[in-house]
Amino acid sequence: MNDRNNSSDFSTTGLPASNLGLVLQRGGEELILEKALDRFTVRFVTDFPVQQLSQVSWGIWQVSITQAHLELYQVPANQIEQAIAHGRQDAIAQARADQNVTFASHAYTVQDNPGTFVYLSDQITIQFAPSLDAAKITLIASQFNLIEDKPIPGLPNAFVFLVSKQATENPIKIANQLQAIPDVLAAEPNVLIQTEPHYKPRDTLYPQQWYLNHNGGSELVAGSHIAVEQAWDITRGVRSVVVAVVDDSFDLNHPDFQGSGKIVAPRDLREDDFLPLPSSKESSHGTACAGLALAEENGTGIVGVAPGCAFMPIRTTGFLDDESIEQIFNWAMEKGASVISCSWGASAVYFPLSLRQKAAITRAATRGRNGKGCVVLFAAGNANRPVSGAVNEKDWPDNVLKGVTDWLNGFGVHPDVMTIAASTSMSKKAAYSNWGKNIALCAPSNNASPGMSFPEKGFLYTQPTIRTNLSGLEMLTTDIVGVAGYAPGDFTSNFGGTSSATPVVAGVAALVLSANPDLTAQQVKQILETTADKIVDPNPDPQLSLSGGKYDENGHSQWFGYGKVNAARAVQTAFQQRTTSSDASKQVKLVNSQRRDIPDNNIQGIKSVISISDSSTVKDIQVAVNLTHDFLGDIEIYLIAPNNQQVLLQNRTLGNRTDLQTTYGVRSHPILKLLLSQSAKGNWQLWIIDYSPQDVGTLNSWELTLGI
Repeated sequence: MNDRNNSSDFSTTGLPASNLGLVLQRGGEELILEKALDRFTVRFVTDFPVQQLSQVSWGIWQVSITQAHLELYQVPANQIEQAIAHGRQDAIAQARADQNVTFASHAYTVQDNPGTFVYLSDQITIQFAPSLDAAKITLIASQFNLIEDKPIPGLPNAFVFLVSKQATENPIKIANQLQAIPDVLAAEPNVLIQTEPHYKPRDTLYPQQWYLNHNGGSELVAGSHIAVEQAWDITRGVRSVVVAVVDDSFDLNHPDFQGSGKIVAPRDLREDDFLPLPSSKESSHGTACAGLALAEENGTGIVGVAPGCAFMPIRTTGFLDDESIEQIFNWAMEKGASVISCSWGASAVYFPLSLRQKAAITRAATRGRNGKGCVVLFAAGNANRPVSGAVNEKDWPDNVLKGVTDWLNGFGVHPDVMTIAASTSMSKKAAYSNWGKNIALCAPSNNASPGMSFPEKGFLYTQPTIRTNLSGLEMLTTDIVGVAGYAPGDFTSNFGGTSSATPVVAGVAALVLSANPDLTAQQVKQILETTADKIVDPNPDPQLSLSGGKYDENGHSQWFGYGKVNAARAVQTAFQQRTTSSDASKQVKLVNSQRRDIPDNNIQGIKSVISISDSSTVKDIQVAVNLTHDFLGDIEIYLIAPNNQQVLLQNRTLGNRTDLQTTYGVRSHPILKLLLSQSAKGNWQLWIIDYSPQDVGTLNSWELTLGI
């Protein structure tokens, strides 16, 4: 060895030895790492259920990295600060001291790329000089307590080694020390780079739906969308969560509202029937609103925020009185609505609710969903005026309003209502959006064009215009099929206002309840508000020259409420609260021990049934399978839920194995999340298909365990 290789003072980059753990060998390059203080990974002695993973005191469980048998934990910022301030053990030290933990490692970020997280496995790849024999390889490996695992096909004299429990340094440090040995051509730790698999629907117009997710572009500020793709990694919605959209009419023949179980309990209060369809000459505001929240994922057109949820269309009478409000909210509550979205209000400057109207909303918000409450949302309105407050009015045509004028949206100030304002693709206040202390959240929508006024729907007078050019993209959504409606064709981009912001938030609320159906309406509201993005608009309003785009000591903005809704954080928080709940779920466990021969080379396969009589909501799923087969690589295994939704448990990757005794769970097979949040009641089927001739097998038994 040369002098440098004999020295422990420098790495291959010339960095001090203390930094050996921060230089990552990668494809002949050296990447500089930085420790991520807010996350780390652990490997437990044995597998634990999700609930138990979430009950540790030293971090918040995020996800299983199954291929490395690691669990990822995150540390809240306040916990890090407290540990530093009080000189306490940090979270990873506490984890390492836990008797159930066999391995705990820092997570890292790549320098100048803080969004890329690096996690360590227990593998190191080493390629030795061609002349090095097996004895010398073993000698080198033993110096670092490495155990040979397997050769690497196609790479001469290269092997995968495992870092044994006796090793005193992490894989990055070991690899860097190996790299300094002349007989080692390359040494790389096998690291896991965090990727975001964010689900992208195949619907053809989805790339134009900037408000759901975007990567920037003309008139698009980073983060002006709702980050829905990360939420979709957890759930795209389930049919048991029903969104009632209350509006003027709905084109229920639109392709984006088709699907098994999509439309439930339609009601037309204007015609007193059950077909809330638009008239031949009507533009359907409701069709546009419903598409934003619920458009089905069907490979064409657009996709809604919560495409998997069910749609309850309620057509209003067009007039607001006590009876009509009671009819709307009683119907929605009695027919099982989870979320009630209302993109309308009174055509009045000052409109307080009656006692009956207040009570009807309160009943739905507190007694709906079997006492958990319906999440009720109302649009703030499009007058650029306070939801409740006074404005010194001037410049109205014909002076219809002049001087100090009181404004009141009775729906918007109801304590059980979430009142929704509008932001733009530039993360600014939409010029028309109403504002005030009653705003709960904002969501993306369009902006006003120069010279545009801000009339409430049905308001009798045109309001003062603005003359400033206001940037911001419009919203793409569903329209009446054909030439009727807002635009020719089946979709329109000529839509916006707080009318479009409200169903966007309704869709997020539906995803939250899909991830955690046990939440009350108030808990959903709290999650949506505490996870919102604190967008800031320091500029004064171009019409009234008022400022309200900053936040007070309570985190509330007059323009944006508690911020712009963030679907990713809201759904992740809801899911974590579900998994960290102190209420232990009960389990239903049934076995089908009837032996069934698996027909050879037959795509019909066999279906074995387990019937569940309990109608509780499914919170967890485990499927244990016991089968034998001459060549397991021939088979695929599916689980089919009572609603006929199916997921692939096992594809054809088992090769020449002949015996399968394994358990599939939500942690090992996250696709099973698609079957959560529905009723357990009904027939659950294990479907096994043999795709190739000659080799045959038998299903010996299978067991279904549902956490409810």
